[in-house]
Amino acid sequence: MILDERLRWMGFWMLDKMKGGKTREYYDQIRYAWKEGSSVEETEKRIQNLIAHAVKTTDFYKDYPETCSLEDLPVVNKDTFRQQYDRFVSSTYKDAPDNRVMCTSGSTGTPLRMIQIRDKIRHNTAGGIFLGAAAGYYIGMKEAFIRVWVNNVRKSKFQLLQENLIMMDSSRMDEKALEEMFHVIEKKKVKCLVGYSSALGELSEYIRKTGRDCSRCVVKAIIPISETMPEPVRRTLEKQFNCPVRAWYSNEENGIMGLQNREDEGYHIDTETYYYEILKMDSDEPAEEGELGRIVVTDYYNKTFPMVRYDTGDTGIMRMYKDPKGRVHGKYVEIYGRRGSLMYNTKGEPLSIHVFMNTLLKFEGIVYQAKCIQWGEKDYELLVNADQEKLDIDEVLAAYRHYLGEDAEIKVTYVDEIPIQASGKFMVCENKWDGRK
Repeated sequence: MILDERLRWMGFWMLDKMKGGKTREYYDQIRYAWKEGSSVEETEKRIQNLIAHAVKTTDFYKDYPETCSLEDLPVVNKDTFRQQYDRFVSSTYKDAPDNRVMCTSGSTGTPLRMIQIRDKIRHNTAGGIFLGAAAGYYIGMKEAFIRVWVNNVRKSKFQLLQENLIMMDSSRMDEKALEEMFHVIEKKKVKCLVGYSSALGELSEYIRKTGRDCSRCVVKAIIPISETMPEPVRRTLEKQFNCPVRAWYSNEENGIMGLQNREDEGYHIDTETYYYEILKMDSDEPAEEGELGRIVVTDYYNKTFPMVRYDTGDTGIMRMYKDPKGRVHGKYVEIYGRRGSLMYNTKGEPLSIHVFMNTLLKFEGIVYQAKCIQWGEKDYELLVNADQEKLDIDEVLAAYRHYLGEDAEIKVTYVDEIPIQASGKFMVCENKWDGRK
């Protein structure tokens, strides 16, 4: 660490100590559970305390017994929160002076508003510090954050100075914008890059195409968020900047829940702060071991707005196991992505978003953008923004049929541009089939 970074690091922890040291306490708890696993007894106690609190202080849960099991409570999602927002707010903490109101747009761009208690904010901070350090980022490092900086998340000049942070807007990713990004990363001695996976992928492609020399950059960690990053892109970024690339599993409503392994595409998850379930795609029954299902999260610490059995909208496969001491460890074998982007082949088998990302990589320099839409059991549409003179569309279709099925009926639609979503993210696939949506 250089002196400036060291002072920032020391200053943060000194200030936390002066305020009671809660962030440090939570940091140590997360670190311990990460290494040693979580106690079954402590997990059950936290769940029961949360249920009792929700029953006693919210209208939504008031008709349930305080001693009911987690499985007796309904699975909720963003639409539930939007439609019944006031019924989820705790009467005990709703007027707490240090609550934070936050909003998230999500993939549809429809805002979700919720309140976080101060204790939850401290847990999020502690989780970010620990999982950042595990990925190679430490408090005080110069950080560049690539995302769409809408008004509700923009930071003041004082906050940017305080956090040693540079905001980079991903709403424009043309060559001029990418050139400026690279210039700032090099000139400002950025040490940590955090951003949407698609934006980091665009930056990597710009570096490759232009032959930019990254040797003068000092990036020590790259952390993709929000979207799945194809393995080839991840490894290319590692070579370009000579540093680890490890994605966070996170959302804005909960926080950072896991960190991608260095050696594979799986994620180690935080069992200290959250309880996880994998439920079947078409019911609220638990998925079988190794079965793809919906990721449902219970957040132990946001007492102002209890999030119990929250369907994140993500899909994945999870493996939990007990060590010889009886403590529980967990990891996602793979996160498939948002349910609305979960595609099925003609046999009805689910396909990882990696399939579509990796297919696109085969046609680098010819296909600029592509998006596969599923309209029916065997009906698909491929939106293509490409150099049509160099494009062999039969080869492209063969590549997609390899995964979708040889009997897949694929309509090709040429477009000049495939716009990003309202959230600022780009989807390479989308399921509009009511049968499996």
